Parts: sequence; structure tokens; C-alpha cells
Amino acid sequence: MQIGIDFTARHVVVFGGTTGINFGIADAFARQGARVTVASRKQENVDAAVTALRAHGGQVCGVAADVRDFDAVGAAIATSVDQFGPIDVLISGAAGNFLCEAKDMSSNGFKVVVDIDLVGTFHVLRQAHAHLRRPGASVINITAPQSFVPMRYQAHASAAKAGVDQFTRVLALEWGEEGIRLNSISPGPIDGTEGFRKLMAPTPEDREFARKQVPMQRFGSLDDIANLSLFLASPYAAYISGALIPCDGGGALESVKPALEAAGNSYRGTLGSQG
Repeated sequence: MQIGIDFTARHVVVFGGTTGINFGIADAFARQGARVTVASRKQENVDAAVTALRAHGGQVCGVAADVRDFDAVGAAIATSVDQFGPIDVLISGAAGNFLCEAKDMSSNGFKVVVDIDLVGTFHVLRQAHAHLRRPGASVINITAPQSFVPMRYQAHASAAKAGVDQFTRVLALEWGEEGIRLNSISPGPIDGTEGFRKLMAPTPEDREFARKQVPMQRFGSLDDIANLSLFLASPYAAYISGALIPCDGGGALESVKPALEAAGNSYRGTLGSQG
């Protein structure tokens, strides 16, 4: 059987889709002919992403919205639906993080990460629900290995991402009868992203240590996550729902934890209170 994935004229909405992993996902769908909406907090990032995505010759919509603002998310989704119609694929990937021991973390620092990662995911999915194509819509939440591997300096992100994963499973139960599928992708160390550089590879030594911890002995690429997203959103994954899928070269088995904690240990004396 030959597999071809075509999203021509399909509407794909990517929250957090102007930089990093989420932009890579948006770019992959644009290259497959989709009508792509990217949403992000900063207007300048939205404008830059729209310009880059239009280079593929497709139709692109850009909207600025902070996922912590329920009404702003609703307005952004309404704008995208007015332009491109019902949503075939929804990606929720906005995230915030920093390295800090729980005893040094401020209440606000903890709350900010939970508000972006977990509450923001609720806002995106809740506001999009009425506009998802029935049957056939695919929703993908971008989570992290911290959701199921406890790591030092990551109490806030671990709690938030674990909530995202369980939220995904609950909605797979509740929305399945409407023909809506929901899954989570847990990226490993993805090269070229700002989050990876800051959290796991702030120095050349940290970078090399992190690479050696990955069973496949390499970092992931934006295409690795984008290709999995294309598959999960395609008819070839039509019976996959409620799944958490690591895309990390086997890293969730043993490598992400020591690499991230090693980076945290390097900066333990300078992290201080966050928030």
C-alpha cells in the first residue's frame, strides 16, 4: 500500500504556531496544501510566520491571542473560521517553562506555567469545540516528557503537562461519539528550538551530554514532530484516539530526565526565585 497524505483545502489551526515546534507543524501542513491559521501572543511573530507560510503559495490566516485569555482565544478562532470554515485539525501547543526548584519558585511563577500550558489548552479546545468538523476532526495537544517522567526543577511544567495529557484522554471519551479524535504528542529534545537551547543545552557541554543520553544518539528535528502530526491528523490514524505518543528517539525511556536535570544542576546556584 502506498501512503500519500494530502490536506488540500483542509483547515488547520495551530495555537503557538509562529515559532519552534508548532511553526514546524504549521509549515508541514501548509506544504501539504492546507489552509493554515496560526495564533500566537505576539503580533510581530504572527506577521513573520504568515509571511513565511505564504511562501508555499497556500492560504494563511494569522491571529494574535494570548491562550490565557478565554475571550481572546474565542475571537481568534471565530476569525479563522470566518475565513476558512470549520476546523479539520486543531493543534494546541502554546507553552511556557523555566528551570527552578519548587522551594524557590514563587506562586506566580508556578501559576503562569499552569495558566499557559494547562488552562490555555482548555481555552483553545473549549472555544474550538463548536467549530470542529463532525465527523473527522483531529485535535493534537503538544505535551512533554515531564508529564510522565518526574524531573527536578520542573514541578510546574510536570503538573501542567500531566493535566494536559489527562484532559486529552477525558475529551477523547467525551467527544469520540461526535467523530472527533484527540491525541497528545510528547516531543523529546528537538534541535533548533529556543526551549531546547534554554532548558537542556545552554552550553556546548550540556548539548553533547544531552545528545549522548538519547538512545538513537541524535536530537530530533522539527520534521520529526511535524510528520507525526500529519499522520495523526490523516485518515491513516482514523482509529487512534486518547493516545500519548512520545517522539523522542527513545528518550522518554532514560535520557530526557538526566539531560534536563544536568542542565538544571549547572545553573542551580543562579536560578533563584522565579515569577
